[in-house]
Amino acid sequence: MDQTIPARPPAAAPAAVAVPVLSRPARPRALISLVPMIDVMLILLVFFMVTSTYLDLDMIPAARRGDTPSDAPTATSGDGAGAGTLLIRIGADGLPVLRGQRLDGPALADRLARQMADAPLTQVLLLPSPGARTQALISVMETATQAGVTRLRIIRLEASP
Repeated sequence: MDQTIPARPPAAAPAAVAVPVLSRPARPRALISLVPMIDVMLILLVFFMVTSTYLDLDMIPAARRGDTPSDAPTATSGDGAGAGTLLIRIGADGLPVLRGQRLDGPALADRLARQMADAPLTQVLLLPSPGARTQALISVMETATQAGVTRLRIIRLEASP
């Protein structure tokens, strides 16, 4: 006798079991930090502020048209033998003042020519007053160069804070 084992009916699908899923939080995007750039900019700012105080901006050397850069007067050139310094102030009326005397163009040219004959390395400083016109400064510069002045500078004074 053969006995067969009755087949079991298929079992019903088990109920869905909640399986815990491990997930990572979304990784934030890396942002570029501006702090190092700001640090570099501040260092550069301090560097340029410190170095600018050592520049001699009060004197502007005047060079003739044919001068090469090595012939042009410099702010650091020393005075040699036979050198002196003359200060010519240009008043608001445009007249130059040399050693307290107001001079017109020909008188100034004569005084400068005599000075250059005595001391050819004389440095001439031009100090225009705030009210002086630019044409008066140019006229005095032309008079000085025609009198043989080779070391000519324009200076300006600023009020101290």
